[in-house]
Amino acid sequence: MIIKNAELETVCGVTSVLPKNELPEFAFSGKSNVGKSSLINALMNRKNLARTSGQPGKTQTVNYYKVNNSFYFVDLPGYGYAKVSKEIKAKWGKMIEKYLRTSKVLKIVFLLVDIRHDPGENDVTMFEWVKANGFVPVVIATKLDKIGKTQVNRQVANIRKVLGADKDVKIIPFSAETKQGRDDIWNLLDENLTTS
Repeated sequence: MIIKNAELETVCGVTSVLPKNELPEFAFSGKSNVGKSSLINALMNRKNLARTSGQPGKTQTVNYYKVNNSFYFVDLPGYGYAKVSKEIKAKWGKMIEKYLRTSKVLKIVFLLVDIRHDPGENDVTMFEWVKANGFVPVVIATKLDKIGKTQVNRQVANIRKVLGADKDVKIIPFSAETKQGRDDIWNLLDENLTTS
């Protein structure tokens, strides 16, 4: 897909009313430092449409990026960030759950995990949440360039095992550096856009 235009259209904090969009939405969820912004930028061939930061916990809002005036990327708040209070974490959790429950146009929920490590408790909880809301998550194993090629299959198998993911759950290894995995993600997006 050729990206003709992409813009950050709506930013929702914990007290905001989520927009009722009519165009299809694709949501991205994951730990604070897993590389959500880098993935969104890589998909859209932009360096800094989604702001990346060396400081985890940058995305504390639900951010809606309108792409080609035909669909949205929805960047959900990063979870598992240690430097925020339990109260704020709980509010972020409620905001993510509210989004999953109320969006009428959500097509896919991408769950990002770091390929170098087994998924943590928060990742497993998010995976279960997404399933409980009627979606089959697509797992993106980020930071692929940080491990050797011989480790990839073993790490993907570990991720599947820890998440308790069935064979129908897609796990796509991805690198924001080399862009490996980007075409696989776009193929899924295109499939869902042509059937919507």
